[in-house]
Amino acid sequence: MALKIYLVRHATPDWSRTDIRYDIPPGPPLTPHGEAEAVKLGEFLRAAGVKRIYASPLERTRRTAEIAGDIVDSIPIEEEAIAEWRRGESEAEVSARFNGLWEKICTESQAIGPIALVTHGGPVKAMLLSLGMPQATVDDYCRKFDRGNPLPPAGVWLATGNMDAAPWGLELVFTPQVDPATPTGQPSVHVVNAQTVYV
Repeated sequence: MALKIYLVRHATPDWSRTDIRYDIPPGPPLTPHGEAEAVKLGEFLRAAGVKRIYASPLERTRRTAEIAGDIVDSIPIEEEAIAEWRRGESEAEVSARFNGLWEKICTESQAIGPIALVTHGGPVKAMLLSLGMPQATVDDYCRKFDRGNPLPPAGVWLATGNMDAAPWGLELVFTPQVDPATPTGQPSVHVVNAQTVYV
C-alpha cells in the first residue's frame, strides 16, 4: 500500500505585523481570510481521509491545523521538527530536521493511513528537495507563489510512495485560491522524471 503524506503550508497570516518575528513562536496570527482558507483546507483533508495532523509550533500553523483538525476530527500534534526556517539556519539543517521525522511519519502512515504535516513554505521546499524533486522544478514553483514559496497559503503537496523505494510521487493537489499562473482555474501539468506534478 502506497503511503500518503500531505505537506501543508499554513493559511494566510497577518504579514503586516512586523513587530513580531515570523520565524519563532508565536509569529503572526491568521487573518480572517486565512481562517476561511483553513476551513477549505479541512474539507479537503477530510475528503482525502487524513487520520492525523502534525503542526509546527507557530501560531499561524497551529491555528490552521486546529481549524482543519476540527473538520477532520483530529487534534493536531505539535512537532518542532517542522517549524519555520529560522534566521541563520541552513537548508541542510532544515532538511535534517525533516529527515529525522520522516521515517516516524512513514511508519505511522503505514499503520493508520494518510497524515498531514502543517508547516511553512521554506520547510516544504526543503522536503520537496529531500524527496527528490529537481531544484529547477522547485524553483519554478517558488516563482509562482507568494514570498518565494513552492505553494500558496493553505496549499497542499501530496507525497506518495513507500519507505524503501524511490522516487516519491509529488503532486500539488490543493490550492484554496486560483493559481495566478492559470487564470482559468484549470490545473496546468508538468511531467518531472516520469512523475506528473499538477500546478
